[in-house]
Amino acid sequence: MIGYALTGSFCTVQRSLAVLQELILYNDVLPIASATVASTDTRFGKAADTLKRLEDICGKKPITTVKEAEPLGPALPLDTLVICPCTGNTLAKLANGITDTAVTMAAKAHLRNGRPLIIAIATNDGLSQSLKNLAVMLNRKNVYFVPFGQDDPESKPSSLVADFSLVSKTVEKAREGIQLQPVLLR
Repeated sequence: MIGYALTGSFCTVQRSLAVLQELILYNDVLPIASATVASTDTRFGKAADTLKRLEDICGKKPITTVKEAEPLGPALPLDTLVICPCTGNTLAKLANGITDTAVTMAAKAHLRNGRPLIIAIATNDGLSQSLKNLAVMLNRKNVYFVPFGQDDPESKPSSLVADFSLVSKTVEKAREGIQLQPVLLR
């Protein structure tokens, strides 16, 4: 079973849900949403609608609390965990061992089993404040990145976004213990 987690990069949630619809064709998927995704209405959509879409796509109610996510390591192991999108905030928490959301708890519990964690980054500060956390996670065992690059170098020179069309291929390679290359896109 794949865990599929969303964090609050609201402008990329719809693209993430499209990727999820692709993954569900060949995998049993357990949806996970950060508290921010589960509770924040934005100009990109309502939280309740996102949770409903997750449940409709996966056929399972999304995990949204630390308590619900804690068993994912020991009691309910996942084959693979995908965080798509992964914000700079979540990346910082992962890099520093902070487990205060359903997504970070799921990642901690999952990594303890030595299985692949796939990160599809989407952050406006990837080449500034989040860069040190990106470096930490690029060096972490069993962590794989969906190839990423600058999404708008002129208007947002520090912003990084994964190529969501490569999530499935990244999952496939990560299951073999291989980082899909090149990880940095032009």
